[in-house]
Amino acid sequence: MTAIAVTIAGSDSGGGAGIQADLKTFAALGVYGASVIAAVTAQNTRGVAGIHDVPADFIAAQLDAVFSDLDVCAVKIGMLSNAPAIVSVADGLARHRAHSIVLDPVMVATSGDRLLKPDAIDALRTRLIPMALVLTPNLPEAAALLDTSIAADEAAMLSQARRLLALGGRAVLIKGGHAEGAQSVDLLVSAEGAERLTAPRFATRNTHGTGCTLSSAVAAGLAKGLPLVEAARAAKRYVTSAIAAADRLCIGSGEASSHGPVHHFYRHW
Repeated sequence: MTAIAVTIAGSDSGGGAGIQADLKTFAALGVYGASVIAAVTAQNTRGVAGIHDVPADFIAAQLDAVFSDLDVCAVKIGMLSNAPAIVSVADGLARHRAHSIVLDPVMVATSGDRLLKPDAIDALRTRLIPMALVLTPNLPEAAALLDTSIAADEAAMLSQARRLLALGGRAVLIKGGHAEGAQSVDLLVSAEGAERLTAPRFATRNTHGTGCTLSSAVAAGLAKGLPLVEAARAAKRYVTSAIAAADRLCIGSGEASSHGPVHHFYRHW
């Protein structure tokens, strides 16, 4: 039986992140991908020129169409730019009793462009985080959700992950890609304890889409029946390999385009 995962996120017209990166990741990992588009961006390798929000009722219509027909094994949630979209997704997932939900709280693009309206943060905290099997914030996103400073070390990462866990999700995968040091360290924290996931830190600027790719790789593993810890480990390996291969591909504004390491790895998976 083919494993099915659905991504609920924004579209990246440049192809390096969002819905496009998620579907490429699902395909590369042997999972059938469906999608619910929550926003459309005018975006390329240089940044985000504009965002057009999909109306909340049409987000609900897409979600109902997918879940009424497909046996969805896992859900990845990415960019939801406003409160009505968040409420629509939360209501739809509850309506269809969705499970194995991976929530990537996309708030700011790698380019620095803000993707989440400030008034939507409370809706994210109260409506979606409690539904998540795992929340996957990077360090700036974790700080924004907690209204605190960015974690400077692993002890602070662990403390913030535990505070996020108290918001109601079952686990938090806090990503250390914005930290410094020879190792890129992520922490998977749950009521059962903490798992340290490490990989070499590469000297590259090709990191656009890595957060989308990691969370969709976790969802792909869950869709195939892996326990969360194993799905997270496999996703970390996948993204690490993708980043290692990214500099071989030159797309857009030069070799330092920072655009979508999944591109190259997907083509050679």
